[in-house]
Amino acid sequence: MTDLKDQSIHHMTVKICEDLRSSAQYKMLFEDVQKLVSTPNVKIDDFKMTLLKTMQEHGLEAELKNSIYRWVKTKRKETTPYDSFFRKAQIHWDKRIHKSLNSMCSELGISLAKTRGNNEKEELTNKWNELSNYEADIQKYRPVYAPKDFLEVLLNLKGPNREKVKNENHRWEFAQLPLRVKNLSELRNLYLEISRGDQILTGGGGNSINPHHAALETERISLGEKVLAKNYAPLAQEYLKKGCPKCLRARMWTLLLGAEVRSSQIAYFEGLKQNVLQYDLMIDKLIIKDISLTASNDDQYFVFEDVLYQVMLCFSRDPEILKNLPNQPAFMQVSFKGKTNAPENTIVFPPSGVIPFHGFTMYAAPFCYLFDNSVELYFAFRAFYLRYWHRLHRVCSSSQGVVSLCLQFEKLLQCYEPNLWNHFKKCRIYPLRVVIKWIMRAFSGHLAPEQLLTLWDLIIAYDSLEIIPLLAVVIVVFRKDNLMKVNTLTNVEAVLADLSSIAVIPLLQMALMKDS
Repeated sequence: MTDLKDQSIHHMTVKICEDLRSSAQYKMLFEDVQKLVSTPNVKIDDFKMTLLKTMQEHGLEAELKNSIYRWVKTKRKETTPYDSFFRKAQIHWDKRIHKSLNSMCSELGISLAKTRGNNEKEELTNKWNELSNYEADIQKYRPVYAPKDFLEVLLNLKGPNREKVKNENHRWEFAQLPLRVKNLSELRNLYLEISRGDQILTGGGGNSINPHHAALETERISLGEKVLAKNYAPLAQEYLKKGCPKCLRARMWTLLLGAEVRSSQIAYFEGLKQNVLQYDLMIDKLIIKDISLTASNDDQYFVFEDVLYQVMLCFSRDPEILKNLPNQPAFMQVSFKGKTNAPENTIVFPPSGVIPFHGFTMYAAPFCYLFDNSVELYFAFRAFYLRYWHRLHRVCSSSQGVVSLCLQFEKLLQCYEPNLWNHFKKCRIYPLRVVIKWIMRAFSGHLAPEQLLTLWDLIIAYDSLEIIPLLAVVIVVFRKDNLMKVNTLTNVEAVLADLSSIAVIPLLQMALMKDS
């Protein structure tokens, strides 16, 4: 048994080393280590110990540990007997999306990809910092799909081993899927600090009546600075569980996500920008359309319109996203308009492998409150997407995937408030049709920004998306009295439309501290 364990550790070590060597951070880390080796502190007669000590003194040991920590977070694999079933469903959905894209191109008489003309390139270059003034004809473009469309896809997942039943229309929506999700007791154990009632620093609304808020915030800032000085990601993760002051959030997230910006990241972002300037992809119009329909029309985010254009257009060109996504998503190989099908004239479409849905921009919009620099914003957002957000709009069997989160919402609601559950069922109202947009967008655009960022603190702190369906259930239960008075989906949507007054931490504490 010991031999098997040693072999497993060895193989894991080899895998980590191989992956780290191919990462962007490796070259910088290796150069830093080389510089240390040439210093007098590293002795040739005691090379190993003096090098390790010098690495520790210069923070490279912490950086190496952080790289391994992030590798574990992003490379973890969760397998179930139903992986192939869900993978086939996602492939089928990808084909439908691609068919819709091609149909839109045929309808509008455009191509998926072409080289920009000199005049267009010059105009785009001149307006790069004020892209909201860039005139693009997007009137005839439409989102490829919206959360409600994706929900219909999920509802058609009958389950790999499903037996036919009578009165199928009366079955609850996700009950047929054989996925394991946490119950309320297990969630209390996961979110232990919340369920214990520990004092947690929250967003503005939740602390307005707390006389000790100022003292708590001062204490958290002092502790947070010490945590950041240690530069150790697992420590920062634990720190976030008790709340993060606004002034430290950007630095905490950057440390946890490995999104530090150096010269190589600046050069990489510039390369993405040049790709945007050089090539006109059909997806550009979809991104511009989505920003105009969401962030531009939101009182909390419209001021960030220009930077969102930069970030989202560069995101669509980033091949590292496609490279790092688990179970490589389906994509298309397309040729530039007017060019031959030679390899040099062919690109992956889109280069990122991600085709945005209606509201996709809202994954990035809240980062505008944390970062003034578009490059820093971009790499933090990209890291967050690769660790979490990609799971919210793809069909998979992961406990962190949107299918499991929807199932968890239903089971929690059924167990937590059976009377409300039965009321919905009697009226044939499916609350998921209302909350799917909350789940798919992780509440972005629905909660007030500071409350939203508090929620996202918890996602990173506990490394889990399960807080999203839990909060969705708590909000529905919180408005139970009004929901029990209505019997149509339209009226349910009206009751749950405005979440601007929601305070995340108090609501979650109310749910998790409640007696069983």
